[in-house]
Amino acid sequence: MLKGFFRDKMAFFFAILFPLMFLVLFGGIFGNQGSSKAEIVQVGKVAVLDDAPPAAQKVFEQTLDIERTTSEAHAIREVRKGDADAAVLQRGDEVIVRFSRADQVKAATVQGIFSSIVQSANVSATGQPPRFSLATQQVEDESLSAIQFFTPSLMGWAIASGATFGAATNLVVWRRNGLLRRLRLAPVRTSSIVLARVSVSIAIALVQAAIFIGIGMAFFGLKLTGAWPMIIPLLTAGTLAFMAIGLLAGSVSKSEEAAVGISNFVVLPMAFLSGSFFPLDGAPGYITAIGRVLPLKHLNDGMLDTMVRGEGPSSALVPLAVLLGFTVVLTAAAATLFRWDD
Repeated sequence: MLKGFFRDKMAFFFAILFPLMFLVLFGGIFGNQGSSKAEIVQVGKVAVLDDAPPAAQKVFEQTLDIERTTSEAHAIREVRKGDADAAVLQRGDEVIVRFSRADQVKAATVQGIFSSIVQSANVSATGQPPRFSLATQQVEDESLSAIQFFTPSLMGWAIASGATFGAATNLVVWRRNGLLRRLRLAPVRTSSIVLARVSVSIAIALVQAAIFIGIGMAFFGLKLTGAWPMIIPLLTAGTLAFMAIGLLAGSVSKSEEAAVGISNFVVLPMAFLSGSFFPLDGAPGYITAIGRVLPLKHLNDGMLDTMVRGEGPSSALVPLAVLLGFTVVLTAAAATLFRWDD
């Protein structure tokens, strides 16, 4: 079975190379990315920016990329085209910020920045020291970077794809070419065949994880924190759960194309709904509710808790229970629909 996996170029590609391509892509894009600046077009003189004290000017340099112009129409045109996040001008004591709703995140960011700037200017104008101060600090280790957060999610998607596609396509191909019937008649226990297939799938999942973590650490600064060894039982339980999904897909499929289609229909939307590619914090409530019942969501959360968020081994218990529960239910359904030949 292990030889069969490595000889199957398509299975090897989708289990190892295809997910790894996303890790390299995301690592290159986001791995060393600092905080992005808001692109501002300043029209004429804006006193709250130009006359700010040196300490405030340093903060502006870190948060704002300012282009200066004398034409308000030009500034508004730049914002409308998406070449700038906002245009700012000052008329008397009124600071006017013109922004576009096309990017609501940038719009909210720009409004928040200039609200803070105007409030600081008001405090300076009164001559009274501020009563309250703000201190910000992230809850994770200061050394953590973006690669820490998307590596576990992409790795979960890779495990899900490899286990689902491998189980579904193998079952259909073996049934179509008569290998299942031969195995049934061979002097080998069915349990031995099943155990061999499960063992190979788990071994492949661990190889996938080793490759992901190795490349992440070598090229993108990935650091393992917390109870990271708990990813081994999580990957094992995740492999079993997604093998069960693949067996169910293979049991109802009559061709390899149908098995691949059903697997794609299940795994790819699940990856988006489980936050494998991007967080779902701003998604509608029904989207996040669907994500919470999906096995990939629990696999991703378990690995994030143990690899990134500094949680202890107990944080993996609920995801493990959910994944094993999916395994039992879906394996029972697949066994009911299973057939040795066409």
